[in-house]
Amino acid sequence: MFSLIEMTEKQKRDERIMKYAPLVKNIVERIALKLPSHVDKEDLINVGVIGLMSALEKYDERRNVRFETYARFRIRGAILDELRSRDIVSRSARTKNAKLESAYATLQKKLGRLPTEEDVSDYLDISLEEYHDLLDEAKGISILNTDDLPPDYCEKYARCDVLEKIEQGNPLSLITRHELKENLKNAIDSLPGKERLVLSLYYYEELTLKEIGRIMELTESRICQIHSQSILKLRGILRVLKDNGSL
Repeated sequence: MFSLIEMTEKQKRDERIMKYAPLVKNIVERIALKLPSHVDKEDLINVGVIGLMSALEKYDERRNVRFETYARFRIRGAILDELRSRDIVSRSARTKNAKLESAYATLQKKLGRLPTEEDVSDYLDISLEEYHDLLDEAKGISILNTDDLPPDYCEKYARCDVLEKIEQGNPLSLITRHELKENLKNAIDSLPGKERLVLSLYYYEELTLKEIGRIMELTESRICQIHSQSILKLRGILRVLKDNGSL
């Protein structure tokens, strides 16, 4: 049987889990952007709660890091570990991502401007509908990812600035090379207004796809396509810059 002290501690822990449950849901919604539609969000929420419980157990106030920041790191890490164990992004999806990225880079060089949807579909000799289907399968693509950090980086150094950047989810803030940061900013500025807005609302305002869809009066799936398309354009631009020796 639980002692009174143990019951009190358990009650406090349960109350904190309930308090931060919306944080878990928000992180799952954001990660789900890059996942196939068949992935069950409820499963990921359960994994995220386990990450939250780990954060509650291991949080050290002496590190001078806000709990919410530390919890985000632990929750996100738990979910990504689960996804890696499932190898959720198939080889076929990775191949399609690479195909689209290559198409954008090639057309960027050839046209001297950002390619449109029609440019890419014509280049790939597919219909616009088929092109949109490819975008739906390109969810796993990202500009720059905090996953590139060593898994124990934040745990080892417990640096507030790094954890804050991860919490913000802003890919630009994780770039230390001035040239790359400027090139990426310029690339974002060159995107059409709708694509810039989606990136801004998602990465800077930290809204979910559903919330962005309501603001822009578009479906959640269309917002997802716009996000994937804008990321592919950015990666195409960076690839051209790299090929030209500008990075």
